[in-house]
Amino acid sequence: MEFQELIRARYSVRAYKPDLVKDDVLDRILNAARLAPSAANRQPIRLVVATTKGKEEEFRKVYAREWFVEAPIVICACGIQQEAWVRRDGKSYLDVDVAIAMDHLILAAANEGVGTCWIAAFDAEAARSAFDIPPEIEPILLTPLGYPLDELSKKERKPLANLVFYEKWGGTKQEK
Repeated sequence: MEFQELIRARYSVRAYKPDLVKDDVLDRILNAARLAPSAANRQPIRLVVATTKGKEEEFRKVYAREWFVEAPIVICACGIQQEAWVRRDGKSYLDVDVAIAMDHLILAAANEGVGTCWIAAFDAEAARSAFDIPPEIEPILLTPLGYPLDELSKKERKPLANLVFYEKWGGTKQEK
């Protein structure tokens, strides 16, 4: 799929078929996350891939939406603070690096016809338990992974002119 078309086609899937994602498809999706850029190439991300079958109750404690456990797979994107690059003023880029990797993963999934939904509003302690994450590792993002049962509805996005400034904060393209 052409990249701009892929970006337009990607959406947050909230209904999944029970069909398993083939190993080669899953490997391509996970490899996209591995190839994502990270600050100073530190690569402080780790992905925990888990099947939902038989663990639905445990995963409902992590994120209490039924469609979350309908997907055959859930992925927890984690970060290792000690491996992350930190700017001179103390700003850690851990969240940024994990977000970039997750974005690569989600776009690769869409390219394969596999649905995802970016989830940040989850119970981190329940995720630690469900994915057996050690205390020094931070669960940052989740996504279910499976074939969509629903379809893209209208995508609501702000106009580009509301998001992009030129030359200075508030600068318009005409002022450029």
